[in-house]
This record gives sequence, C-alpha cells and structure tokens, in this order.
Amino acid sequence: MKKKNFLVLSIALMYTCMVNGQVVPPPMPPPPPPGLPVDGGLLFLFVSGLIYGVNKVRK
Repeated sequence: MKKKNFLVLSIALMYTCMVNGQVVPPPMPPPPPPGLPVDGGLLFLFVSGLIYGVNKVRK
C-alpha cells in the first residue's frame, strides 16, 4: 500500500512540475517613443529674441 501511495504522489508531483514548466512568458513591451518633436515654440523663441535684439541695437 505504501508503494502505491508513493507512486501516485510522485506521479502527481512530476505532472505539476511539468505543467508549471510550460508557462508561456509574457510578450515584450513596445519600444519607448522617440524624443520630443520640435514644434512652434522654437519659432516663437527665435522671433522674440530677434525683436529683443533689434530693440537693444536701436537704443
């Protein structure tokens, strides 16, 4: 009787180990987005600097 219990227990343990070993890993996350785009704020900064420079030259 002990051999039968040991056999059933060992088969159940091996089966659960095989089932846990076949877990599919999660998919790779998407790559991070590229850097920030250059927008109209740069143009505003350039124009304001140009106006400031013209005002300084006039004075």
